[in-house]
Amino acid sequence: MIEVRNIWKYFNERAVLQDINATFESGKINMIIGKSGSGKTVLLKCIVGLLTPEKGNILYDGRDFTSANRKIKKQIRQEIGMVFQGGALFDSLTVLENVIFPLEMFTEMNYEQRRHIAIESLRRVNLYDVEDKYPSELSGGMRKRVAIARAIVNKPKYLFFDEPNSGLDPVTARVIDDLIVEIAKEYRTTTIINTHDIQSVVTMAEKVVFIHNGQKWWEGDKEHMLSSENAELLDFIKASGYIRR
Repeated sequence: MIEVRNIWKYFNERAVLQDINATFESGKINMIIGKSGSGKTVLLKCIVGLLTPEKGNILYDGRDFTSANRKIKKQIRQEIGMVFQGGALFDSLTVLENVIFPLEMFTEMNYEQRRHIAIESLRRVNLYDVEDKYPSELSGGMRKRVAIARAIVNKPKYLFFDEPNSGLDPVTARVIDDLIVEIAKEYRTTTIINTHDIQSVVTMAEKVVFIHNGQKWWEGDKEHMLSSENAELLDFIKASGYIRR
């Protein structure tokens, strides 16, 4: 379980997150939703430690990540897999070198061991014979799968996705959604996905946190989300083009 307690984050004295409290459930697909500029990406970056909140605490299974010493923070980071918006692959590295990178950072394995595990990870996302290619030689959907392979190569306990369908066509987006669900269930990860794609939420989510103007506006499961009378949440769902049934 990941707990967010009373998180505040400021940019240039402007509060972009205001007293956020939320719980992301263990072994489930949790989704943070909200329109562009709502603060959902800032919240995700605070949770994984890419940004430091001015106030509040982030707890990973009871371990306070915000106030932890360097040893505990490193331990938690080793348990995290992250897929950034756009994939964030290293253009100058091959596919194999990109996937191996976390193993070089966090393990003492020799090269052959790292290579074997990295190729297994690529196969898990249905990529074959691409290890010597560079990201620029791949399609957008393939690059996203390489990013997922890199995120899961360490068998993470916590898995994060920032707008995983960004820049993808609808068919490829659904393929990526299905892959995320398969991996989350197989690895039993506590998964947090930041998105504005309501179709993905309806397909995947087990827990939803709705961020509006830097505040947590709603929290619950997707069934209650689709029947909610929360005005701002309804506006967000309608703006996405999704029709409630």
